[in-house]
Amino acid sequence: MDSLPISPLRVPLATADLQQMLALLRLSWKLLGTPAYRQLIAAELPVAARFDPGHAGVMMGYDFHLTADGPRLIEINTNAGGTALALRACRGDLTLTPSLQRRLQMMFECEWFGYSGGQKPLKQLVILDEKPQQQALYPEMQQFVVWFEAFGIEVQIADPGELEADEDGVRFAGRPVDLIYNRHCDFYLEEPAMAGIRSAYLKGRVCLTPNPFVYGHLADKRRMILWRKSEEMNALGLSERDVQLLQRLIPPGCLLEDLAPDQAWSQRKKQVFKPVARFGSKGVLLGKSMSRKRFAELDPARTLVQELVPPSQVADDTGNSFKVDLRLYAWQGR
Repeated sequence: MDSLPISPLRVPLATADLQQMLALLRLSWKLLGTPAYRQLIAAELPVAARFDPGHAGVMMGYDFHLTADGPRLIEINTNAGGTALALRACRGDLTLTPSLQRRLQMMFECEWFGYSGGQKPLKQLVILDEKPQQQALYPEMQQFVVWFEAFGIEVQIADPGELEADEDGVRFAGRPVDLIYNRHCDFYLEEPAMAGIRSAYLKGRVCLTPNPFVYGHLADKRRMILWRKSEEMNALGLSERDVQLLQRLIPPGCLLEDLAPDQAWSQRKKQVFKPVARFGSKGVLLGKSMSRKRFAELDPARTLVQELVPPSQVADDTGNSFKVDLRLYAWQGR
């Protein structure tokens, strides 16, 4: 972890802005628990995202930019990294306080209980990512191993290709895997390498967290289009205050297929183009720097066109400015 940089700068955050961010976080989980909301979006979800595994998703991340008019939601992540970096930035080291240790352990044990019904203790856990040793946050995964082992849980870090997985379950080196802490970015388990894990997950043979269900209902970027539609949100029973919160904090957007090509191109400098089911900066394009050729290559049905909200900036003592993203780490709306 010492090889990963930590900024010494402090970022101001108004209490009122944080309260709005927390309100949106909680509102998203309220929607997830609303049967009418699930029914409303069911038809556009892939099969893996319609399957409800009976538990939530650990380490959710809600990413915001700050504006003069308050925070704006940029995206929701279901495999949010950076928690160990945040801890080190706040405390100077990676030692968990008793409170943080209880919360981390409770989060994963509650996921396991939701899956297993408390029939047996959580013993074997795998932290999953694509070629994890090549990931920038591999040192953080190693730190999670240290934390989990302190809880008495056996932990491995693995690429999907290192697992034996089918509809009967998931195994590592021949031993059954109880829970997969999923940091892989194939959110809907669509890649060939994830096929065995997908089979085990859909058969209820492994606890996968985060999972396609929570991704499809909260983090697929098409949800941000829906959440701004006041008529649909009112029909779900949301209060006028809740509807206004969603419209205020979520930048306006639509699918590229809902715009005439010439219109989308002419307005591009004020827009950002995002794949609906990928994470972070993967495939995200600023319209002002996009070529006509790249624009023509976009999939209209799977590209979100959203009003550009530039990040705020913070300056150091020498006047150098740095862009600021804010991330809330969450579990079940907490």
